[in-house]
Amino acid sequence: MDVLLKHTSQLGNGELDEVRELLDTAFGGDFADEDFEHALGGMHALVREGGEIVAHGSVVQRRVLHRGRALRTGYVEAVAVRPDRRGRGLGGRVMDALEGVIGRAYALGALSASEDGARLYAARGWAVWGGRIGALSPAGPVRLPDEEGSTYVWLPPGGVLEDPAGRLDFDWRDGDVL
Repeated sequence: MDVLLKHTSQLGNGELDEVRELLDTAFGGDFADEDFEHALGGMHALVREGGEIVAHGSVVQRRVLHRGRALRTGYVEAVAVRPDRRGRGLGGRVMDALEGVIGRAYALGALSASEDGARLYAARGWAVWGGRIGALSPAGPVRLPDEEGSTYVWLPPGGVLEDPAGRLDFDWRDGDVL
């Protein structure tokens, strides 16, 4: 079982439909259209088994303001494994591929973790951001206190942040900002 890396532009409509179906199943129907939109426009890691996509994750570019710098950030979205295939390391294989993309193309990796996903990310060296979390909204900067404690970051090898407890302000988007 290989992990395929494809840009959104390389996925046909059938594959996008298959990814969406996997996400709806994996998240128990709690995966909104805006959540799917957030997962598009970057690189997708896909695991196929028996011709079907059984695991997925994507990394999209976002800008994160930190100490006056706009960091090119690989934001991880829509990591999911089909329920009947969980516990076999497929989520880790998807993350291996996504971390490879982040390490080659971004200054920082970031994601918002569910309680279930947090164990996977922490075991891989992702860390909860210790500072404040915000966003650059259309009305100006806003704090997102509900995202504090569930926003994880990952530095590629050799990556350094000047202030690992400072505020991170993410670019704005519709739906869940993070």
